[in-house]
Amino acid sequence: MKSYIGPKAILEKKKKYIMPCLAHFFQDPPEFVKGSMQYLFDTEGRKYLDCFAGVSVINCGHCNPEITQKVVEQVQNLQHVCNIYLTENFVNLAEKLAEVTPGKLQKSFFCSTGSEANEGALLLATIYTKSSEFIALRNGLHGRTKLGMSVTGIGMWRTDPNPCGGISFAPNPYCYRCPLGKKYPECDLECANQIEDIIKTATSGNPAAFIAESIQGNAGIVVPPKGYFKRVKEILEKYNTLLIIDEVQTGFARTGKMFAIENFDVEPDIMTMAKALGNGAPISAFIASAKIADTYTRPGASTLGGNPVSSAAGLAVLSYIEEHNLLQNAYDRGVQLREGLAELAKKHPIIGDIRGLGLMNGAEFVHADKSPAFNELDEVLEEMKNRGFIIGKNGISRNVMAFQPPLVITEENINDVLNNLDDVLTNKKL
Repeated sequence: MKSYIGPKAILEKKKKYIMPCLAHFFQDPPEFVKGSMQYLFDTEGRKYLDCFAGVSVINCGHCNPEITQKVVEQVQNLQHVCNIYLTENFVNLAEKLAEVTPGKLQKSFFCSTGSEANEGALLLATIYTKSSEFIALRNGLHGRTKLGMSVTGIGMWRTDPNPCGGISFAPNPYCYRCPLGKKYPECDLECANQIEDIIKTATSGNPAAFIAESIQGNAGIVVPPKGYFKRVKEILEKYNTLLIIDEVQTGFARTGKMFAIENFDVEPDIMTMAKALGNGAPISAFIASAKIADTYTRPGASTLGGNPVSSAAGLAVLSYIEEHNLLQNAYDRGVQLREGLAELAKKHPIIGDIRGLGLMNGAEFVHADKSPAFNELDEVLEEMKNRGFIIGKNGISRNVMAFQPPLVITEENINDVLNNLDDVLTNKKL
């Protein structure tokens, strides 16, 4: 049996050799050494149900044998030549993305991370519109590049001391904690309407693009009201401003649709994707209509973008999603999870709100006065981990329990996590 240095030694090396910006989950973290579909295993052989999937990365399951086989076959034949040379996988993947993405989205640019994809999308919008102004959402997260951080609306992730200018922020559609103090639907989507006021008063009148996650992940699984993006698109078209949709967390069947924006019946002008496209292999892309994409003519390449191995993984992911009907499973298990959480909320007042689509769901922990109950959430997550369940957390106050499991999760798995969560909350009298 292979020996491992263990969690304590990892933390010691991490402190000595890794920059301190990188934190970790849990007071008593395990060292994971193996994954198999919806399960993780640590150095002690303990088995965990993964309910976070590496933050929406492992949609098709850890070390999925069908995907792994195709990746291994590619590694054994050709691993890398850079995309300035001709290989087949990346054009086949681009063709497939044109088929599965909404509307007229057709031409892709491949890179390695979600941050790169968002940076590239913003660049493309600038090239097409010849404007350098952007509108983003409060509490949005779009990466760790210079411009990506600048359009990020979360203080803890906006760490650049000198962010780019020309960026305005609109109130996010967070109905549970409306930033405008209103209630849906009586609000008439005022959070969307304010985008027009921002264009008129805080920009030159012709911003390049509005960028938004279709569901705000790090904000706490914030799901906009149904008509939000339609209203936004109407406003943007009036001012010739592009709509960039960030599907880095929400893409590839996560919400019961191939892309979450499809739940809102809106076609983006540019869309970004990463994470689940490679099921653990580093790959990302931004895609646009031919009309917009064809303005990107000056030289541009990404050394590892769309390399043969990552592209093989992407093709295998799309095949697996289709062949194993993960769209339907994400929808069904998501309904089951939200209904179960709703029942728990009736028993346990610590759960203030439940929201999500498909298998991207959040349960917001609050005190009686609706203030964030982040300490209580940490205690619950630690105990759930001890029972063999890895669940995420997010939210501006880090008080939202986040369920983003592999989409191969079963009905029995969902029942197990709900039953154990009920037991933990009962024991802690929350």
